[in-house]
Amino acid sequence: MLKVFLVEDEVIVREGIKNNINWREEGFEFAGEASDGELAYPLIQKLKPDILITDIKMPFMDGLELSRLVRQELPDIKIIIVSGYDEFDYAKEAISIGITDYLVKPIAGAKLLEAVKKVGKIIDEEQQQRLFLKTFERERLENIHLAKQKIFRSLATGKKSVSELLKEAWEVGLDLAANRYNIVLLQIFSDGEMDSYSEEQNAAVKEIEEMTERRSGVLMVELGIEGWAFIIKETGEKEKLEQILSEFLEKLQEIIRGYNGIEYFGGVGRAVGRLGELNRCFEEANRAFSYRYLIRRNQIIYSEEEKNGTIMDEKLKLSSLNVINMDRKVVERFLKTGLKSEVRHFIDEYFVSVGEGNVQSYLLRQYVTMDIFFATVSMLGQLGYESKDLVDRCGDFQTMTTVFSSVEQTKAYLRGVFEAAIDLREAVSQRKYSSLLKDARVYIEQNFDNEEISLNTVAASVNLSPNHFSTIFNQETGQTFIEFLTHVRMEKAKELLRGTSMRMSEIAYAVGYKDAHYFSYLFKKTQDCTPREFRAQI
Repeated sequence: MLKVFLVEDEVIVREGIKNNINWREEGFEFAGEASDGELAYPLIQKLKPDILITDIKMPFMDGLELSRLVRQELPDIKIIIVSGYDEFDYAKEAISIGITDYLVKPIAGAKLLEAVKKVGKIIDEEQQQRLFLKTFERERLENIHLAKQKIFRSLATGKKSVSELLKEAWEVGLDLAANRYNIVLLQIFSDGEMDSYSEEQNAAVKEIEEMTERRSGVLMVELGIEGWAFIIKETGEKEKLEQILSEFLEKLQEIIRGYNGIEYFGGVGRAVGRLGELNRCFEEANRAFSYRYLIRRNQIIYSEEEKNGTIMDEKLKLSSLNVINMDRKVVERFLKTGLKSEVRHFIDEYFVSVGEGNVQSYLLRQYVTMDIFFATVSMLGQLGYESKDLVDRCGDFQTMTTVFSSVEQTKAYLRGVFEAAIDLREAVSQRKYSSLLKDARVYIEQNFDNEEISLNTVAASVNLSPNHFSTIFNQETGQTFIEFLTHVRMEKAKELLRGTSMRMSEIAYAVGYKDAHYFSYLFKKTQDCTPREFRAQI
């Protein structure tokens, strides 16, 4: 119900306007009154009415001065000037202030009510437009988030032409044109775990997003459980790619260090000069990124370091046959969180950590393979599997002499072990995500009538970041969150239309829409008929 506030110094006129119109019956709330602008202003600040009716000529502070103050501080309030001075200068000044209507005394109650209703209609239309824009923006942002992921996957695989990539990127507001490019892959860990989320982590990610948006040379893409990708662009002559990258990474690490309980790891590719070469840049970045399983966290590794062999010198100096130095936790960490796309890199670098000369030993290859096999069985056992589940997929290496016949054969077998383990692990994760999404659906079913329900509130209810939740929700249901929420609301609305005599405005409110016009618009958009037409069909 729209609130009306009246400012009039003549008591008889003020009482007449207040009492001779049944404001509530006409759909308005008479929120307050004052005899001049000076007394009215603090009340208006407190009550925040939708419509202000004010006389012009008043003591202490006149109506025009009050209108200027109100327009400056509360620009959404609609102002109706009522004046006994039918002079052009007053009307002209009122128009310059932004007055909605100008009425000349004496004015009958019916005429004033007509003007108020006219202004109320304008307010309703503006509120409806804001709702349209708000919902459209939420849908747009969620769709852009998913579209960015698809575009980056295409860039990383090199399966689409440059013209296709540029067109798809342009459609979601991404400018991919540049002189040179690089890619940074980043993962943030909350309390040491890759798949857990915390308020600290979400706050850090939000600050990183805001920082990235301010940098024209950096594009950020959320990759779900894999973390984030940043495309670094050199777009002009002033700043070189290396400078843009260095300043960005410095600021990135500064932000993360400002939060307790979170760690990070990043991998940087090698610069390329063409958009079509970004798949090669991604491969380099991903190779460096895979070291998050092998070395300490809280650092960003460049692919050049990996090429020069400087990474392994930091921690895993296993150049002798002393197998005690081999860290089984490295294998266990990868088994818990690694991706199938990273298996080849991980095995290659793990063998490097053991020592290129050492892995030529038949006995050492046997030991490494057995150790990894038992670590895999142990990890799968924690997930509810038996060793037979792994053997059925990979075979028993004890009866496969070819497994140890060469380094490459051993690597090939281990790749199979890791990939099988990841498949089994992902099956469990999928069940976990299915359970989380089931909980999310229950939350939506129980709260769909709350206008404030959003992607953020639902994601928080299942302890996932909004972007991660959006990704898995879309993958699982084939719908965006907004599409699913709208579907739930429309189905409930149809139930109410079929089974009750509730008015349209009541049904709209009951399914989470304060604005009945917006509800009708969405109903027609999704059901191909208006609510009244749907009810008439029953």
